Formats: sequence, C-alpha cells, structure tokens
Amino acid sequence: MRHAIFGDIHSNLEAFDAVIKDARTEEVEGFVCVGDVVGYGAEPSACIDRVQELSCHIVRGNHDHYCCHTDALNDMNPAAANVVRWTRDRLTAAHLEFLRRMRMVRSLDGFTIVHSTLDEPGKWGYVFEEMEAEASFTYQTTPVCFHGHTHVPCVYENEHGVRKGSYHKIKVASGKQYFINVGSVGQPRDGDSRAAYVLYDSKAKELELRRVVYDITGAQRKILDAGLPPGLAHRLALGK
Repeated sequence: MRHAIFGDIHSNLEAFDAVIKDARTEEVEGFVCVGDVVGYGAEPSACIDRVQELSCHIVRGNHDHYCCHTDALNDMNPAAANVVRWTRDRLTAAHLEFLRRMRMVRSLDGFTIVHSTLDEPGKWGYVFEEMEAEASFTYQTTPVCFHGHTHVPCVYENEHGVRKGSYHKIKVASGKQYFINVGSVGQPRDGDSRAAYVLYDSKAKELELRRVVYDITGAQRKILDAGLPPGLAHRLALGK
C-alpha cells in the first residue's frame, strides 16, 4: 500500500493542500499524520477538517495536545504559547474533541507512528542525535517508525548501533530498524521552505522524501491578518 506520511502541518492550509495535491498525483492509497495539525498558523479549523476528510491515521502532537487542554504553557516559547491560546478560542467543540481522541502511538500496515519519541511520547522530547533516538528503538516493534516534532527530515538506522543520516530515498533492509523524521508540511526548519512529506510503499519497502512548492505569501498574509506574531510569517520563507 502506498501511504502519504506527513506531520507538523501547523494550521498552514496552503502547504497542506499542496501536499495533498502532490500525493494524489502519486496515487497514494492512504494518508497518515504524525501530529501537530494545529499551532503557529492561521487556519486550524480548516486543517482539522482536511485531516478528517482524508480519514487520516493520526497521532497527537504537542500543539494538538495543548490546544485541546488547559495545561499551563510556561515551558513554551511566548510566540507558540500565544498561538495556542488564540487557537483554543477558535476551535469548535467537535474540533477539540477530535484532538482529544488522538492516540499517542499507533501501528498500521507494518510500521509505527509517533509525534516525538516512543519511550515517553507524552513528554514531547526532541530527537536530534543518535543517543536520543536509541531510547525509542528500545520500544520500537516494527522495522520502521515515522515521527516529526523537530521539523527536520532525517533518518536513524539501527543495526549494530544507531547511525544518523539525511535521506531522499530509502530501501528498507531486512535486519535493520529505521526511525524516520518526515519533516514538516507547514513550518520546515531545515533551510528548505518547501513543504515536506514522505511517500512510503509498505509492500515494496521503499520510501521517498518529497518537497512541494506552495503559496508561502498567502500563508504569511493570513498569519499577519490574524494578528499572530509576525515572526511566524517571516520564518516560512526562510525554512527555519
């Protein structure tokens, strides 16, 4: 089965619609989201609606969690916390319930999805280095696990130790495990402003990182018009 696997949409409808269009040209059969549908951007309701229309297999991200709960936001940077509060006031009861029902970890079609880490998914830890990935491999029961959270696509391979690398295409090898960050749809942070997602063929055991051009100016205008922090608009063009 061919899956489009994406995450960190962050209420960026322009980027999300561009990814969906690209995935459909690739004749995907299923859509999978590794979390953070909302946060940062100006169209949280529309992005939740899109995810529901696609019948996505989905897990909860930290922004999804904070937007549907009343947890204190002391550990968030001020700009992100402001948008969480703004988003809470704009979601319907049905949208909030949808976010609350999201699971933390899911397995399907021979692979696993999580937003942050498998060892402590609700603590929202970041994986930037091999040692941080090693803890998740302890809990990984499938050859491949897809995650997000850092907004930077990369792959951690585990065979006789963990090794980090970049990727464009991967053929899943027997005897190895892979912990793969799919990048970000709505707020890439690897210096490439294009939306990122992964195509995964679970039968052929092959995957490809895709980058998609979208209307950044339109997304920026909506953030500014909504009165959200201007820096959140400016960073989209930088991919940072």
